Amino acid sequence: MAYWTLLATLCLSALAPLVQGRQAAAQTDQSGSFGIQLLDAPTDRRSDPRALKYIVDHLAPGAVIHRRVLVVNKSSAPLHMDIYPSAATVGKGSFRFATGHTANELTSWISAVPGTVDLPVGGQATSEVTIQVPPRASPGERYGVVWSAVSSSPNPSANVNQVFRAGVRVYLDVGPGGDPPSDFTIGGIVPARTAHGVPSLSIAVHNTGQRALDMSGEVMLTNGPADARVGPFEVSRDTTLAPGQSGTVTATLPRDLPNGPWTARIDLASGLVKHSITGRVTFPAPGGHSGLWHSLSADHVVQWTLLIGAPVLALTGLAYAAWRQRIRPRIS
Repeated sequence: MAYWTLLATLCLSALAPLVQGRQAAAQTDQSGSFGIQLLDAPTDRRSDPRALKYIVDHLAPGAVIHRRVLVVNKSSAPLHMDIYPSAATVGKGSFRFATGHTANELTSWISAVPGTVDLPVGGQATSEVTIQVPPRASPGERYGVVWSAVSSSPNPSANVNQVFRAGVRVYLDVGPGGDPPSDFTIGGIVPARTAHGVPSLSIAVHNTGQRALDMSGEVMLTNGPADARVGPFEVSRDTTLAPGQSGTVTATLPRDLPNGPWTARIDLASGLVKHSITGRVTFPAPGGHSGLWHSLSADHVVQWTLLIGAPVLALTGLAYAAWRQRIRPRIS
């Protein structure tokens, strides 16, 4: 299984004041579309879907690894592309991308060769990403992104310069011995309906391990009115939690879904770590978030409370989509 990533950011500069938080489409008249894909994964993570999509590794101080990335021009015009590392952090339930060539400790360990490529229409190229950990590096997990970036053509009459980026995340843990454990617990479940009547389930998650988590999963509803059965429904995939952090994932359900009661099975995962919870749920009237949840069974669940309202989608200034292709990452 291979993963294509298509991301875009919009950088504003020159004559106009800097504006943050703007979002650009991945496909534009200026840059067309382009993708980046990780080609290599370590042998001990061949079954981990995160390691096939991102650079996820644990290294001892002084270690060196090499990972290839493939960049492809899917647009209708030739593209000049820069390939470089930039900083990232994990906070407030998300993987947070820094602007431009922002540096951190991890980016000083990363190089990409070649760092620039010129791709014809439909063209592709590989770049070798090297991560060299200093012998005296301190223990801990660090975050970054290997970007492929395309700038818009200069326009003297415009006040902005557009830079579109597609990236591969880097989750690198440093320390002696084996990879630190990853784990999480499922907490409070809140059924809700928006003012327009769209139901949802918001699920609290707490990272109890020592590595960052990228949450995924699904919700299945059974034993509903007239013994109805619906689903599965995917939960939101934009929740990333650093060790010790808490956050929520949300499943948005069909608007015409009856209030219930239903038996809801929630299956959550990050990579190879998976936990589930099952309970009876009743959705509230439109605009409410006080629906009922009664837990029937749980796999590794901790009891804690999180009060939330209807789900809110946060724009981060980055839009992304992933395509599954036939090219498989090399396991090395």
